[in-house]
Amino acid sequence: MPAHDPIALGLSLPPWSVVPFAGLLLSIALLPLFAPSLWARHYANVCLAFGVPVAGFFLLRAPRELLHTVIEYASFLILLASLFTISGGVLLRGTLRGSAAVNCAILAVGAMLANVLGTTGASMLLIRPLLRANAHRRRVAHVVVFFIFVVANIGGALTPIGDPPLFLGYLRGVPFFWTLRAMGMLWAVACALVIGVFYLVDRRALALEEVAAGGEARVPLSIEGKMNLPLLGVVIGAVFLPTPWREMAMVAAAVVSAWKTPAKVREENEFTWHPITEVAVLFAGIFATMIPALLILKARGAELGVVTPAHFFWATGALSSFLDNAPTYLVFFSLAQGVGGTQTVAGVSAPLLQAISAGAVFMGANSYIGNAPNFMVKAIAEESGVRMPSFFGYMAWSCGVLLPVFALLTLLFF
Repeated sequence: MPAHDPIALGLSLPPWSVVPFAGLLLSIALLPLFAPSLWARHYANVCLAFGVPVAGFFLLRAPRELLHTVIEYASFLILLASLFTISGGVLLRGTLRGSAAVNCAILAVGAMLANVLGTTGASMLLIRPLLRANAHRRRVAHVVVFFIFVVANIGGALTPIGDPPLFLGYLRGVPFFWTLRAMGMLWAVACALVIGVFYLVDRRALALEEVAAGGEARVPLSIEGKMNLPLLGVVIGAVFLPTPWREMAMVAAAVVSAWKTPAKVREENEFTWHPITEVAVLFAGIFATMIPALLILKARGAELGVVTPAHFFWATGALSSFLDNAPTYLVFFSLAQGVGGTQTVAGVSAPLLQAISAGAVFMGANSYIGNAPNFMVKAIAEESGVRMPSFFGYMAWSCGVLLPVFALLTLLFF
């Protein structure tokens, strides 16, 4: 069996090779809940304990697969870190009081910005103003949860810049504006449904709190750190460059931002490096341990019996909830090329490609590890004193809110 043949390698891997991946997921889910102080001190060691044996196996058995994963992780992290660094240097000042209407407006603006700045950039730009707007409230966790649903995930479904899976589709031949045409109505309905549910939930939460009207002086809206806006443009433009020029341009923009942004801007923005550090460590372990799972899926995916748009929407989404949604998208993209059909786009039937795109982007919101911005938003909120739900607590929200929405989208579109 050639070591560089991923299909043959996937067929040769035993089922227990996914145990480290399952163990890491369970650790991420359970340890913060039952041993929070232990997890806070040793989460990096846990990731190493699960990730290093898998990386060592592939270093000896299939070094090309490991190298491919390392390169993919590096590109992934550089994009996230550059957007995190630059958007953290943009300070939105002004008086915003977190009513249900104001919070809904922030979610809607974030959903649109996610297609220009990416879900990471939009999330990092708006999460701190959202937290400041709601600082007078006792119940804020649900606001952050819906922010993750909309801005960090569902919002980025209209352009290849919005979310990494769609960019991979663009690199595989999907026309840049096809996503906008194919996903526009689906995106609008999904955003409207989730924001509508949030409005009802937030109105109820405000009524229970009986928050007194604020008497603070109004501060006009303004932006500090404007020099970072063209740097965000550099990162967005760099997306279209080949490796390694893409990563070099992103790193250069981030370095300029870190160097030139006044320290007082980042201090007022409550900017720290902890969120991106936590994401870097956790996803290093996830990327390493998920190699066997993705290879087995790629080799045996046809055995799943996935043939209709509804099948592809839910199968892609279910795996994107726990695996990184970019490689999951590619697996089902390749699987759909073998299904055939009319009106193909890059060799994939248009209805199937729409379903794969929606499943990968939308259902990344189903768990904290479904999409990298989820963890960053959670970490920033917790640094600001918000008591966020546990791994399973968050999934209770996503199952209660998102799964009915996705079921309705299935009936309407798939």
